[in-house]
Amino acid sequence: MDTKLTIKLDRTIIEKAKKYAKRNNISLSRIIESYLNAITRDEIQNEEISPLVRSLSGIIEIPDDFDFNKDYTDRLLNKY
Repeated sequence: MDTKLTIKLDRTIIEKAKKYAKRNNISLSRIIESYLNAITRDEIQNEEISPLVRSLSGIIEIPDDFDFNKDYTDRLLNKY
């Protein structure tokens, strides 16, 4: 059910939004509705992890003091 809403916005923003809406062939109301819907949507549901990825989790143990950047740099230096 659509309900009327009155809001106050900066005039410049309104003009830019109207131009954007016209260029994209969409009403300003629809733009605002889509935005409000996006920011108030329930938390994004976690994507299910595939069984293969789940089976690989925890196979390799990495020391707490492992320096990923140093390892990456060393590999690049050896490669090139």
